[in-house]
Amino acid sequence: MNITFIMGEEEKIMEIGGGSIKNLLQELEIPLETVVVKKNQQIVIEEEPLEEGDTIEVIRVIYGG
Repeated sequence: MNITFIMGEEEKIMEIGGGSIKNLLQELEIPLETVVVKKNQQIVIEEEPLEEGDTIEVIRVIYGG
């Protein structure tokens, strides 16, 4: 299945085997604790399943002190 993946200024079409947001982030080695994910313009939890044609936007959260 194909999804559109957006992170920062980068946007690309990715072919994936399915799964969830969590699976995708793990595959891309993006720590779950450091991002907020939007699926088709809606903020979602990491267990959200991926579907053909989804647009996934990963937003890095800046934190620290």
